[in-house]
Amino acid sequence: MNFLSREQFSEVTEDVLIIGVPEHPENIDGWEAFTDFYHPRLQEWVKNGDVHTNKNKIVTMPAFENHSFKRVLFIGIGAKRSLTENGLRKAFATIGKELLKIKASSVAIWTAPFTNENLVCDDVVFAAMEGLGLGGYQFEDFKTSSNAQDVTLETISFISSADADELKAAFEVGKVNAYAVNEARTLVNMPPNLLTATEMANYARKLAEKYDFEIEVLGKKEMEEQGMGAILAVNKGSVEEPQLIVLKYTGTDQWEDVVGLVGKGITYDTGGYSLKPRDGMVGMKGDMGGAAAVLGAMTIIGETRPAKNVIAVIASTDNMVSGEAFKPDDVITSLSGKTIEVLNTDAEGRLVLADAVTYAKQSGADYLVDVATLTGGVIIALGNDKTGALTNDEAFFEEFMHAATETGEFVWRLPLTESDKKRIRKSNVADLNNSPGRDGHMIFGGGFVGEFAEDTPWIHLDIAGTSDASTAHDLGPKGATGVMVRTLATLIERMAVGIEKDES
Repeated sequence: MNFLSREQFSEVTEDVLIIGVPEHPENIDGWEAFTDFYHPRLQEWVKNGDVHTNKNKIVTMPAFENHSFKRVLFIGIGAKRSLTENGLRKAFATIGKELLKIKASSVAIWTAPFTNENLVCDDVVFAAMEGLGLGGYQFEDFKTSSNAQDVTLETISFISSADADELKAAFEVGKVNAYAVNEARTLVNMPPNLLTATEMANYARKLAEKYDFEIEVLGKKEMEEQGMGAILAVNKGSVEEPQLIVLKYTGTDQWEDVVGLVGKGITYDTGGYSLKPRDGMVGMKGDMGGAAAVLGAMTIIGETRPAKNVIAVIASTDNMVSGEAFKPDDVITSLSGKTIEVLNTDAEGRLVLADAVTYAKQSGADYLVDVATLTGGVIIALGNDKTGALTNDEAFFEEFMHAATETGEFVWRLPLTESDKKRIRKSNVADLNNSPGRDGHMIFGGGFVGEFAEDTPWIHLDIAGTSDASTAHDLGPKGATGVMVRTLATLIERMAVGIEKDES
C-alpha cells in the first residue's frame, strides 16, 4: 500500500475523497475553500441533513465539475471537541467496510476535520490506517464460487500541511498494526484440519525468517525428554504432533528484563472425555486465539523493533478422544515438577499453559502475560465484549492497562484471593487440581496458570468472549477479532520507552 501526502484538493486523483463532517463544519479551517472546490451548496446540504454530522453516518456523493476523483464519502463525526483516537479508529473502520463494498482501490483523506486540541494530523493518519485495515478485512473462504473481493486499497493519500515524514511514520505503524490483527484473525478463522499444531509452527518459522527472530520448536520427543507432562497429557488422544513454539526477539544488548508472551494454541477442542455437547463443539477451531494474539503481537514487534527483549511461547495441540486420551482422575506431572489431578479433560488450556509458562520462566522471562480462550465462565461474568484479567503484580498490571486504554480494548480485572488459591491446591492425590468447580470458573482457570507463574510478575487474559464476534462489529466482520494483538504490542512498546527514559 502506497502513501502520498498532498496539500491541495486539486491534486487528488484517487477514486474516493473522504471528508469528515463534524457539528458546525464551517468552523474548520479550510471548509469554505473545500466547499468552493466541491460544490457551493454543500453547507446547505449539511444544514438540511442530506450530509450527516451524526457519528459514523456515511453519505456518498458523486464528484461534480471536472474533478479527477470519482466520488466523495462524507462521514459524520459528531462534536469535534469530543473526538478521540478510539472514536476515529471506529469511524475509519466504518469507512473501510464501505470502501470494500464499492471496491475502491485508492482514497484521499482530508485530515483537518478529524483533528482537535488532543488529536494532531499524525494521530489521524495512525487511526485511519488501523481503522481502514481492520474494517476492510475479509476472510478468504473456501467456496468454489467465492464472493471475496479481489480489489484492495493500493494508495492512500492525506491532504495535510503537516510534515510528510511524520505522517508517513504514523502511516506505517498503523498499517502494520492492522495487518497483524488481520493475520491473527485469519489464523483463528482457519479450519482445524488445515491449521494443525504443525502448520502453526510453520507459520512461526516464516515469521522468524522474516523478522530475524530466534526460533525453537519442540515436538513430542523433546517434550518427553524435558518432562512436559501437562501438554503431553492433553495431546495423548491425538494423531497430530504437539508443538511448543518459542520465538525470541532480542531488543537490547543483553538478554535481561525479558517479557514472556504465552499463548494457548489448542487448534481444536472436543473436550476430551469430558466431551463437549454437539453445539458447544462448533467453533472450537478458535481455541487457539491466544496463540494468534501472540503471533500477531510478534509481527508488530518484528516491524517496529522496540528496545525490549521478548520471548513468545505457544503450546499447541488439539484435544481429542481416543483409547489413549487422558481421563478424569489421571494424575500428571508438569514441567515445573508440580503434580496435577485431572478432574476435567475440558480444562485442558490451563494444562498446556502451565508447561508453557514454566518454559518461558526457564528461558529467562522476568514478566509474563498469558493469553487464552480459557473459560466460558468469563463470558458469564463479563459478556462477550470484555476481556477478563487476573494479576499478581499491581505495577505491571497498571502499565498493561495504560496499553489497553491506548488501543481501546476493554479489559476488566477479577480478584484472585487466597481462598481461590486454596481450592486450586485442594487434592488428595496431587499438588493441584485442574477444576475446583463451576463457580468462579474464570478465576480458577486463570488462577491455576498463576500457580506456575509463582512470584514472577504475571497477567492472565481470558479472551474466550472477545476473540470471536457472532455478528459484524465496529472494527470488523463476523468471526475472529484479533483481540489483544495491538495491546500486547503496545505494552512492549511502552515498556521499551520506559527503558530508554531510564537510560537517558
